Amino acid sequence: MTEKPEYPKTALITGASSGLGAEFARQLAAQGYHLVLTARRTQRLEELSAELQSRHGIGVTTLTADLSHEAGIAQIETYIANLPGLSLLINNAGFDRPGPFYQVKPGDIDDVIQVHVTATVRLTRAALPAMLNQGQGGVINVGSIAGLLPLRGTLYCTTKAFIITFSESLARELKGLGVQVQALCPGFTFTEFHDTPEYVAASSFKRSRIPSFMWLTAEQVVRTSLADLQRRRVLSVPGMQYRIIAGLARNSFTYGLIKILANLRFKNQ
Repeated sequence: MTEKPEYPKTALITGASSGLGAEFARQLAAQGYHLVLTARRTQRLEELSAELQSRHGIGVTTLTADLSHEAGIAQIETYIANLPGLSLLINNAGFDRPGPFYQVKPGDIDDVIQVHVTATVRLTRAALPAMLNQGQGGVINVGSIAGLLPLRGTLYCTTKAFIITFSESLARELKGLGVQVQALCPGFTFTEFHDTPEYVAASSFKRSRIPSFMWLTAEQVVRTSLADLQRRRVLSVPGMQYRIIAGLARNSFTYGLIKILANLRFKNQ
């Protein structure tokens, strides 16, 4: 019987230049993972790479790619397919184009779908053969509490809902095969998400309008996600406040009520 080769723990993280992606990188580096970091901003990736290698002595590869373009998806897809020792894939890249759906530019619609849907599906597909061959591995797909209950715009909510359904369906398909799949659904989190020029220009969002108890930190979200992956929990919802909301949103008897309350509180966000 031929033994399967041993590989160092390696994680590939998309959208790794800031926010949850960078926090995943920091926490996984502290656990001894070698990292492949990809995002659009080369300088930010290189700065993060230098920090992690200096602090933890792990290997870091950086790949500049824009997952809103077919070429960027194909680049990372090919890299993953030729990385037999991949232990963990984190599909974290994401953004929003807020405002009424009928005012969103067609090109922006394509970009959001490419990043949230197409990239998530294709990169996951690229990673699975090697993981299944090893009999172990993990995929974390970053969704949102908005995918369970519409709190923002139509495009964002529906693409995040796809990520959740895709992850749950895939988890059932892979049950017993050694590969764990998670849909991570954070609520409001302190990151740069709401600070991009495109978001600010198209949104009236202000952090001060959200009660302080509704805010999570990136460290809290990532810590919960990684712990839930170890527990084989498919739906990971950081924060008790959001777990309550998720439970109510997934219950047919309380969904209508929680949707009304959410729409009243967040209708202008």
